Amino acid sequence: MFTIATWNINSVRLREALVARFLTEEAPDILCLQETKSPVENIPLEGFRALGYRHFVARGQKGYNGVAILSKLPIEDAGDRDYAGLGHARHVAARLENGVTIHNFYVPAGGDIPDREQNIKFGQKLDFLTEMRDVFHADKPARSIMVGDLNIAPREDDVWNHKALLKIVSHTPIEVEHLSATQDAGKWVDITRKDIPEGLLYSWWSYRARDWDAADKGRRLDHIWATPDIANAGHGSRILRPLRGWEQPSDHVPVLASFDL
Repeated sequence: MFTIATWNINSVRLREALVARFLTEEAPDILCLQETKSPVENIPLEGFRALGYRHFVARGQKGYNGVAILSKLPIEDAGDRDYAGLGHARHVAARLENGVTIHNFYVPAGGDIPDREQNIKFGQKLDFLTEMRDVFHADKPARSIMVGDLNIAPREDDVWNHKALLKIVSHTPIEVEHLSATQDAGKWVDITRKDIPEGLLYSWWSYRARDWDAADKGRRLDHIWATPDIANAGHGSRILRPLRGWEQPSDHVPVLASFDL
């Protein structure tokens, strides 16, 4: 069995101590980070290695985006893809010794206006998802786990108020349709919702809220999916809400699941 966690850390260098605390307290076997905001060579690995995370693959760029996979288990670099031709560090893959491939994604947020004619970032988000769909359709993934900040809360109970957010980027019908098409193309199973099928569930709370906990206007933007051939091995999903209350936190919290493989 191994446990995998995904966390948009919003700068791994700024929040190195938070990552170390999380690794110490929760000790997942694999941690996938998004929005590391650092060139790969500047990611602070020494402390993570001291905690047992000696294996590492990443893609990075200065100040923006960035994805990394830290692992106690041996992994090999399984490549990346420049989705939508943006030139961004938004995808990296790693392969475990048992042949399971882990894809770590950071889907573009999409800006504030849900209209590609008025907002180029929204168009880029839709194009990114379309290419993900096409890749999974052309080359059906097997023995694979996909995690990351997908920047979409697909279900009505993945947001604090479905009707209020229908015109807000991350929950608009067109984004949900694109994410659903991506999921269907790879026959991905949403492990979090397989384990926790009912009820409000969030992994992100805005920095803009004066009291995020009391307001509780959250969204489930962070996901763990698996291909059907290993989905039944997934269990024990958790979202660590308390970490949003740590000092100088990310606006996202870790999502975890375990796999018996």
